[in-house]
Amino acid sequence: MPVGLVNDDAFAKEIERLSGREQKKVSPQVIEIERAGRSVGDTNVPESLRKIIGEEALLNGRQAALSLAKDFGISPSSASAYANGSTSTTTYNTPNKNLIGHINESRKRAIKRAQKTLNGALGAITQEKLDYADPKDLASIAKDMTVVIKNLEPQEAANADANKPSTPQFVIFAPQFRQENSFESIVVNE
Repeated sequence: MPVGLVNDDAFAKEIERLSGREQKKVSPQVIEIERAGRSVGDTNVPESLRKIIGEEALLNGRQAALSLAKDFGISPSSASAYANGSTSTTTYNTPNKNLIGHINESRKRAIKRAQKTLNGALGAITQEKLDYADPKDLASIAKDMTVVIKNLEPQEAANADANKPSTPQFVIFAPQFRQENSFESIVVNE
């Protein structure tokens, strides 16, 4: 048989001729999957669901996130990890960049909405309104919005400000000078 490209039948005939035995014909088959999606017993939670649970914990509280997680058969500890930006309880102290990024973006959107409301409430407190309206209601709205903003700010920003000293600190190092007689001496004969 010459070297070159051949069809499957010619190839099978040549193998039979050389080996002396008949070759079985194998035809490919398509195996249908009985159920699409996660298999039974698969505990991997899709990234999109992790993001939704984390955002739910941020915006509507832990109980809302636990309720949503329960609907999908996710444990409360995993829901807490997602709210922290982690993918599992074992990686709780090392948040996932995508997940924590999504939660922080949700946090920024909520802060932006609260700031708009706060600015509107502050803008509504005018001298004219102070003269004729009850300013306690407007001040109450403004105070509530500042609490909302404070609660929604990322923890890192709050901790960074708390750890920052209010006055500059200087550390001065003054090495001690040693006297020549404090060193060991070795007598060398030449």
